Amino acid sequence: MTHPRFFGYGSLVNLTTHEYPDPQTATLKGWRRVWRHTSIQEPAFLSVEPCDETVLLGVTAQVPHGDWVALDERESGYQRKDVTHLIDGAQMPTAVYEVEARHYQAPSVNPILLSYLDVVVQGYMDMFGDEGAQHFFDTTHNWGPVLNDRADPRYPRARKLTAAQTATVNEYLAKLGQPQD
Repeated sequence: MTHPRFFGYGSLVNLTTHEYPDPQTATLKGWRRVWRHTSIQEPAFLSVEPCDETVLLGVTAQVPHGDWVALDERESGYQRKDVTHLIDGAQMPTAVYEVEARHYQAPSVNPILLSYLDVVVQGYMDMFGDEGAQHFFDTTHNWGPVLNDRADPRYPRARKLTAAQTATVNEYLAKLGQPQD
């Protein structure tokens, strides 16, 4: 039996946040990662948008029996897009989640939750090493204010980072003018 797949580029890269089978590293051509400020929730969403010159590292995993209900619920506010032809070596239909344009607001209105960012960067570091963190920050656009909620995480799938992972996130945020010390 064949199972469709999703391409994760944010929290889905952190394999401790889900149990979807057969996770594999992958690349998505022609899309870049962006922070989206929306009318449907206060924190900014991490999303993607078409961009010819970018290749994103990420993870694909199976959606057993094509049952998208649970993943669609987790990714509410997003719409699924078929990107099978843009995934290197894709042998099964593969989708990516993109925030629906009708929800966009002006940039820098909604904060980026540090508890969410930590989960994403931890996933990239676990899957791709230090180069994964570098890749994430280099290929993510529309940075806005970061809300330091580490002490009382607002992100429901928050994870504890190692001291080295925390230092890496803080270092990159400082380079963006968002010190977290």
